[in-house]
Amino acid sequence: MPPRSDDPRRDATGSRRGSSRGSEPREAGLGGISDARAYTPRGRTVREGGGAEQRPTPRSNRSGDPFRPALQVLDGGRAGRAGTREPATDGARSGRRSTAAGGRAGVVRTVSSRPVREPFDDDEDAPSPRRRSQPRRPAAQPRRPVRKPRRPPRLGDPRRRLRLGTVLALALFASIGVRLVYLQTVDTPAYADGGLPNRLAVVELPAPRGAILDRSGEPLAHSVEARYVFADPTRVKDRFATARLLSPLLGVPVSDLAEKMRKRTLPGTDTPLQFVYLARGVEIATAKQIMELDLAGINVHRDERREVPGGDLAANLIGFVSQDMNGLEGLEAKYDDVLRGQAGKRTYEVGLGDLAAPIPGGYSRTTQPQPGSSLKLTVDRDLQFMTQRILAKQTAKVKGSVGAAVIIEIPSGEVLAQASQPTYDAANPTKVTSPSDRDDAATTFVVDPGSIHKAITFGAALQEGVITPDTAFPVPNTIDRGGVTFRDTHPVDGRTMSIPGMLAFSSNVGTIEIGEKLGKERLFDYQKRFGLGQVTGEGMPGEAAGRLLPPDQWSGSAYGSVPIGHSVDATPLQMAAAYATIANNGTYVQPHLVKETIGVDGERSPAAAPTTRSVLSPANAAALRQMMEAVTTVDGPDGRATGLAAAVPGYRVAGKTGTGLRYDGGKQQPGEVGSFIGMAPAENPRYVVAVFVWSPGGGGGAVAAPAFREMMGFTLRHYRVPPSLTNKSPKFEVFPR
Repeated sequence: MPPRSDDPRRDATGSRRGSSRGSEPREAGLGGISDARAYTPRGRTVREGGGAEQRPTPRSNRSGDPFRPALQVLDGGRAGRAGTREPATDGARSGRRSTAAGGRAGVVRTVSSRPVREPFDDDEDAPSPRRRSQPRRPAAQPRRPVRKPRRPPRLGDPRRRLRLGTVLALALFASIGVRLVYLQTVDTPAYADGGLPNRLAVVELPAPRGAILDRSGEPLAHSVEARYVFADPTRVKDRFATARLLSPLLGVPVSDLAEKMRKRTLPGTDTPLQFVYLARGVEIATAKQIMELDLAGINVHRDERREVPGGDLAANLIGFVSQDMNGLEGLEAKYDDVLRGQAGKRTYEVGLGDLAAPIPGGYSRTTQPQPGSSLKLTVDRDLQFMTQRILAKQTAKVKGSVGAAVIIEIPSGEVLAQASQPTYDAANPTKVTSPSDRDDAATTFVVDPGSIHKAITFGAALQEGVITPDTAFPVPNTIDRGGVTFRDTHPVDGRTMSIPGMLAFSSNVGTIEIGEKLGKERLFDYQKRFGLGQVTGEGMPGEAAGRLLPPDQWSGSAYGSVPIGHSVDATPLQMAAAYATIANNGTYVQPHLVKETIGVDGERSPAAAPTTRSVLSPANAAALRQMMEAVTTVDGPDGRATGLAAAVPGYRVAGKTGTGLRYDGGKQQPGEVGSFIGMAPAENPRYVVAVFVWSPGGGGGAVAAPAFREMMGFTLRHYRVPPSLTNKSPKFEVFPR
């Protein structure tokens, strides 16, 4: 192929192809941009001649041809279809030129029929343009078809992706929302309380123990606010120096305090002990002095102390409590569930470090304390004091003695005083010679009552019609039953003796004979009806029941011992209740100590009504009382009654002396028990007083009657009982003719 010339091609006339200057006339509608663009990008013209195909442009595959838009305009704005040519509808859109008159062919300009390549068409699919050296094929010869461009790849629908993303996002947020709702409703307590233990403070709200009051509301024992002193041994720097500073304030030896502050571990563990009590119930003023010392490892906290204003007043009744305010003995133990309060507490969130203060709006829960109820007794504080004082004075006359005294009101059966000797200070219960010093002798002092039991035998005989107030029969000096000889302390040498005389001189023989006429079954029945052989239920813990000898266990000697009060075990309280039955016109009333319970709100709950039962008829009870007056009045040529020392000036007194034995643990103790139980005024008894005194060396009987006289005299004056008309006292005939 010959090299292409760089000179522009010329037509037959010698003019340059595409020149805007020519001699032939132009058609209307041509020229202008047509003449200006007569050249191809390489300086070549469109092939001349009517109906000839367009010559391929060598670089028609270039997408950046700057003249393509202009050529499209010349062809009416449309690109020709591949292999075809659309006919021109007018001169302006015609793809060919008509021949001039002189036979010269006009220049025909047209747009290539090749499709416009898009930027995304692959260059490798289109053939490389090349220059043709041979002449173009004639018009009649069909043109090779141009390959149809590939369809661009189908893109994804963005709206579909958007919908899918929205659904996923909504599902994610919905699951998060459900989880949040679950945490806020179902798992709230667990998560809310997760860190509470580390920021909670607990303050105990103490509940004071109820008071024990006397019948007029005066406190016998009550609780007061105090402090306890404790130590953290791990923080105490010098325990001996600390002990020396605390000892004078606490009243505890230095050695004891130092030992308590010694560093040690909890039993069975390696954990160091961080809390130990140094003292309980410390007064508030003393606790303030301790805090002012600012001792390392020493601190105080709120406490409660049981205070007994009367010291030993009714101590054997009241009992005492532990350092933790739990009842241990006496009424404190018996009614511990009533007296003991239930402590409350306050739990709240606090800040850390120095800001250990409640967090406003933080967790806070308060359990209100419930103070204990108070116990109101039937005991008269003043009468109890005098009874204890008289008993202590009289028992002091007998070395090593034990005494008990009971005062019962008629007809209520209320115990106005119940004293024991020895006694103790309830505020310091450990300061006693023996633990038995804390016992309530009236309910735990088991004795062989002796002659005071004769009132039960005579009362049963009256009620059963075995005897009458006028009964009299000869009484020998001795009587033999079961191989045992029973004697009278006042022998009458077989003289006829009246029933009042038998009581006045405490005839054993006469009483045994009456008991035989009564019979063992009936005597045993009346013993139980008078309250022997069973606890009274007064309210004291540890009350002894005593013991009766059933009829089927009687031996031959029992016919002689039981009627006169031997082979019988009873307590002073039981015998006092039996005499109260005689004073109360024959009706037994259960003795009781508790009058009512007073709640925190002041509501009063009366104690349960005492048990009552009829034992004697009022007439027989009155007849027995009158005959018992002989014990304190008979004093004549025939002898002196055993109870003259118990007479109360100005008042008629009915009662009986007794001499018995004491049993402890089922064993008889040495010595004897002297006793006197009486009632006054005898014509209409208001009170019953029972006094028992035991001494290992004897002599109790010598102090029992005088103690009764003082106690009964004070009781009658204390309650302003009018004196009796002593001129109305009966005149007893001991030995009727």
